[in-house]
Amino acid sequence: METNLTKVNYPIEQFKKLKTEVTRFMMMYQFALNELETKIEILKEEFQFLHDYNPIEHTKSRVKTLESIINKVNRKGIPFSIDDIKMHIKDIAGLRITCSFISDIYHIRDMLQNQFGLRINEVKDYIENPKPNGYRSLHLLVEVPVFMSDGTENVCVEIQIRTIAMDFWASLEHKIFYKYTQGVPSMLLQELKEAADSANRLDKQMERLHREISVIKENQAEDEDSEITRLLQNPSFQLPASLLELGRSSE
Repeated sequence: METNLTKVNYPIEQFKKLKTEVTRFMMMYQFALNELETKIEILKEEFQFLHDYNPIEHTKSRVKTLESIINKVNRKGIPFSIDDIKMHIKDIAGLRITCSFISDIYHIRDMLQNQFGLRINEVKDYIENPKPNGYRSLHLLVEVPVFMSDGTENVCVEIQIRTIAMDFWASLEHKIFYKYTQGVPSMLLQELKEAADSANRLDKQMERLHREISVIKENQAEDEDSEITRLLQNPSFQLPASLLELGRSSE
């Protein structure tokens, strides 16, 4: 009788163990995203406070569903084990950062690596080398240390950094071809690329305008500072009586 009970309970224990392993596996990727999003939020607040400028428009994150992971495992012929999945599937966790200008993309990349010490394992620069359909974005595969109760895990996260224009094009391209499994006709592919090129020209134009306005603002600030300095150095200059009284009252 004991033997029969053991045989019945064995699959249940195995199932519980598998469930725990899978749950822990999925939690690691969510924790890695939480860690990254906290770092990005710090960057945003620091930029806004110190520079009165925020290069990050918004972020979006996701962890693949278990069903999506299993489908990819089957499609790629990967052995169904936790270690093999971690080794061969690198986009289980994804973070998309949308920036204002192209230069912001590389600035954020450098900060993620230098200031937060993230290890970048792979870089795919689709801005310098767009895909044939015109897709542009900077893809990074980074390792994020996640501190679990039984040790530290280095979790791989795919980060995509792109401008608003790049994101606009990519989002609409995805909607247009969602669940379309056939090859894209060459005429439509050419139109897609032309639309992406138009978005790229807009990116470059807006960045140029931003740069030129920044120079004008800096020159104006320097002129104002110079004017104040000249005024204070003038021997005949006197502060208004109201300001002198205010200064005395605060002593």
